[in-house]
Amino acid sequence: MGELKTMKPELLAPAGSYEALRAALMAGADAVYIGGSKFGARAYADNPDENELLSAIDEVHLYGKKLYLTVNTLLKQNELDKELYHYLKPCYEHGLDAVIVQDYGVLYQIRKWFPDLAIHCSTQMTITGPAGARLLEEAGVKRIVTARELSLNEIRKTADCSNIEIESFIHGALCYCYSGQCLFSSLIGGRSGNRGRCAQPCRLPFKVSENGRQISDTKNSYTLNTKDMCTIELLPDIIKAGVTSLKIEGRMKKPEYTAGVVQIYRKYLDLYLKDSDHYKVDPHDLTILFSLYNRDGFNSGYYKKRNGPDMMALRNQKKDPKKTKIKEISQKEQLYNHIHEQYSGKRPQKNIRGTLTLYPGVPATLTLYLSECVVTVEKEGVQTAKNQPLSEERVRKQLMKTGETPFIFEDLAVFMGDDVFIPIQFLNEIKRDALNRLEQELLITFRRSAPDFNTPEFFPISCQDKKSPVITASVEKAEQLKALMQIEEITDLYLGYQMFRTDRFYSQLTRCIEELSALGKNVYLSLPHIVRADDLSYMEPYLEQLIQRGLSGFLVRNLESLAILKVHHLESFVVLDHNMYTFNRQAWSFFRAQGVRHNTAPLELNEHELTRRNNTESEMIVYGYLPMMVSAQCVKNNYSSCAKSDGTMEIIDRKNKKFTVQCYCNTCYNVIYNSVPMVLLKESEKIKTLGMKSLRLSFSIENYENTKEITRRYIARYLHYQSDEFAGEYTKGHYKRGVE
Repeated sequence: MGELKTMKPELLAPAGSYEALRAALMAGADAVYIGGSKFGARAYADNPDENELLSAIDEVHLYGKKLYLTVNTLLKQNELDKELYHYLKPCYEHGLDAVIVQDYGVLYQIRKWFPDLAIHCSTQMTITGPAGARLLEEAGVKRIVTARELSLNEIRKTADCSNIEIESFIHGALCYCYSGQCLFSSLIGGRSGNRGRCAQPCRLPFKVSENGRQISDTKNSYTLNTKDMCTIELLPDIIKAGVTSLKIEGRMKKPEYTAGVVQIYRKYLDLYLKDSDHYKVDPHDLTILFSLYNRDGFNSGYYKKRNGPDMMALRNQKKDPKKTKIKEISQKEQLYNHIHEQYSGKRPQKNIRGTLTLYPGVPATLTLYLSECVVTVEKEGVQTAKNQPLSEERVRKQLMKTGETPFIFEDLAVFMGDDVFIPIQFLNEIKRDALNRLEQELLITFRRSAPDFNTPEFFPISCQDKKSPVITASVEKAEQLKALMQIEEITDLYLGYQMFRTDRFYSQLTRCIEELSALGKNVYLSLPHIVRADDLSYMEPYLEQLIQRGLSGFLVRNLESLAILKVHHLESFVVLDHNMYTFNRQAWSFFRAQGVRHNTAPLELNEHELTRRNNTESEMIVYGYLPMMVSAQCVKNNYSSCAKSDGTMEIIDRKNKKFTVQCYCNTCYNVIYNSVPMVLLKESEKIKTLGMKSLRLSFSIENYENTKEITRRYIARYLHYQSDEFAGEYTKGHYKRGVE
């Protein structure tokens, strides 16, 4: 595999505005990614409107470059049904090169509407390994944007296993959380990162506490604040790992930033392609990158390390006035002004050749050449000069003025008589006509026709049957399981993978299955939130045997897990968790086509939106401390040292809200849980009308007593119609408010 990927590495630049797009092209980008007026993960960027977007597609194509449109948010049902096709159709017909998507429903539907339109899967899909890459390739995806947390070795293995193109970030901001797995901004403020509206609460200060003792201070309180990434010195290694598109982050930044960063990376990409054996970065260029923008220094990303405090801006020196030096500010302003002068208001121009013939009584002929494209324009009106004939020098000078057009003459041959007279306006008109025709000839090859599709009418499809639902529970700790084992009403149990030792995984789990089956329970194994490299290697030999021994299935939280289970033909035993987003029925159609039987309703849909789903194959979480972040970083390691065992800590925000941080050491990631649980007790009667297959109590940080008491209250309310209330502070999540 991988032998078909012989393309020259592409330098891919962000364009948060039309001005930034032109700056990127001028600085040497091979392609740009840009959002339009809808469905982009940077809703607050200066995104172009529809007409500007179509102009941008044309402009990029005139220079032999590419434009990728970000449609990388989760779409609600009415958006996908009524808006997406009409939004994409003009871009498709204009020759859009690719769309970048997060939503599996968007992927599924675009493959139906525009089967020849290239699809790039966003880093928001959290693509972490070769199995997931192969699954997407088989689904018709051309390119994946890898999770930013992957190492060079992991990317190399992914590249070697398939012919899918690999795109990876090389410069810019790093999220603390795996992209697509963050609900922090969503849950505390209603601004969803999955909908392009992240408020970045991770950049705020927190206190860090372990075992009730604060271990942070005001000097290192920016707990979740990652430094920006700069990989200019790693560029050869990244290319050798199989990355075919080198992506710069920064659609929210100024055009001067875009141009400055692109210019530096263009220089070194060309240097590598010309002479890879003598690749070396000039310290002055590192200084320029540092001056353009940095978040308290740079790190080289996750390419060569798993995590660590040197990747973090715990101190956030921008908040320290002693570190804000007037000289540094002045240098940055000078740099931006210099870049502005180089690129602002300018556009790149393609070199063309031309031939002009001017003879009295014969139509003037202007022929333009660009690569294999040739256009000729004729114009009547060449006269015999009565007094002063027009000189060749004057004609040439006038024609060479191409102004703000996409073209500039590198060679112009003029053949004319000695007694020619024409007005200067004549030359301007024939030049304008020829340049316009050349532009149209170049662009016509990109035009295509889109078939017409009728958008379906939209009706609520919830079930009005208020029958008692099945109550399930997921547990992360042995004491939680113990609390639930004897509760007859809990028939289905999801057991966290970390409850079983890796060296005794099969024996411990099978013993647990036997014990719980004897009590009439169905047992599912909850797989890791994130699966990378060999995380499931100790489980894989036993997956099929576990089903044979009575395991009912697997709770799957990432694409890599699903793909691995498909390799073992176990996809029909999969229950997708809430973060395998089925925001719309097309997303569920995608997973059903993969053989999956059941899903969990997304946490960001409100009551009204949930009624628009077909919930007969869905489970809904009605209780739990919701996971707000899953991170490759480790709070424990960043503030003390790795304990090499699972454990918990707390981070405390400015409002004194305490968020539990669970360290999963075997798979090396943290989960940060909300400060209060989501409780949907009073809503029981309405939730029953949603027609869910089952309702889940999700236990994570609760102890034995809490687990038992909470379960008792839910059974009383949902199954026995008793008006039992919840004691303590809680949230209803997005059940009432939803997200914008």
